[in-house]
Amino acid sequence: MKHALIDLEPLRVSRVFRRLWAGQLLSAFGGQLAFVAVMFQVWDQTSSPAWTGAVGMAQALPLIVLGLFAGAVIDRVERRRVYLITVTGQLLTSALMAGQLIVGPVPVGVLLGLVAVQASFGAVGGPVARTVLPQLLPRELLAGGIALNRIAFQGAMLIGPVAGGLIVSAWGAGVCYLVDCLSFLAALYGVLGLPAMRVEAVARPGLRGVQDGLAFVVSTPVVRGALITDLAATVLSMPISLFPVINAERFGNDPRTLGLFLTAIAVGGVAASVLSGSFTRLGRPGVVMLAGSAGWGIALALFAFSPNPWVALAFLAVAGAADTVSVVSRSTIIQLHTPNELLGRVAAAEQIVGQAGPDLGNLRGGLVAQASSALIALASGAFLCVAAVATVAATTPGLRATVVREKV
Repeated sequence: MKHALIDLEPLRVSRVFRRLWAGQLLSAFGGQLAFVAVMFQVWDQTSSPAWTGAVGMAQALPLIVLGLFAGAVIDRVERRRVYLITVTGQLLTSALMAGQLIVGPVPVGVLLGLVAVQASFGAVGGPVARTVLPQLLPRELLAGGIALNRIAFQGAMLIGPVAGGLIVSAWGAGVCYLVDCLSFLAALYGVLGLPAMRVEAVARPGLRGVQDGLAFVVSTPVVRGALITDLAATVLSMPISLFPVINAERFGNDPRTLGLFLTAIAVGGVAASVLSGSFTRLGRPGVVMLAGSAGWGIALALFAFSPNPWVALAFLAVAGAADTVSVVSRSTIIQLHTPNELLGRVAAAEQIVGQAGPDLGNLRGGLVAQASSALIALASGAFLCVAAVATVAATTPGLRATVVREKV
């Protein structure tokens, strides 16, 4: 049982990682508070779902526009310096948002502009954060470090929104922004403890550097297969946009059930992270990733046909656990098989796939449901996901082999 629990060895062996992890945990919590505050403030000022939808666009657009170019910059410049700049930028932006405690609420356009600026720093900070672990941990502890980062993120998602709602209700949105700003101080403290991380073979400037990164992804079967597997799971079978319809058709449109759908996925994810030692110690992240992605599709297919709400929630929890297994294993594969001089660009591609894929998947689900039904949209996506994962497994032998080895 001890070996099934999350591997805490990375926290024990590396003081630098421990300090960085604590800062990331606190900043993730602050980020969840800020997200709740932004959504509340936008809705309170506009009463418009179009404007609340624009919050997602303000976050996603900088990622899409800047992502790959940010990766090329990360592979040209000393990475600790880039990381410091991005965290400092996020801290200052959060401080401007917290300034509403003094000057009062700003117009929605200004607020969304600040969200976009902070997302721009995040578009660079996310990939550079993914390049850090291989510099801090031995290869055999890399999967454990990724799992620890994952549970920090999931824990913040479980607690942050509830805490954000309570804080906004009691003291207003400005206090959430203030807490977010203070949490970035913790993140900055973690980054300041990092050693210098120079790249020996710097990337070519501009589009040529971006093309080199994309060429590596396309020409490296294991990395390509890992990203395609993630796209199969998210674009083909993301269920979140279908939850309101399924809740109305199956479970009497009870808002309590609808709220539990997302909670169930998060609970399953946290459970898988707590027990991540059971798969991070196996040394075969490729097989584990394929199994996790297939498990995600199978669990969603069973959810689609569940007539009982408690059984449905159980299958969603299984899906959340499978997603965590897949995400941790995918990141392990990519970091183990990417040369250090390309890691920024490949991490940027992974971030875009990981964040844009679910948005496209929710759009696909909504369009298919509009043309047919929610059941068809969910079940067809789940079956397509399993078929796509099976195809990747059959055509990418490297993913089925033991992949914890020296980088290619």
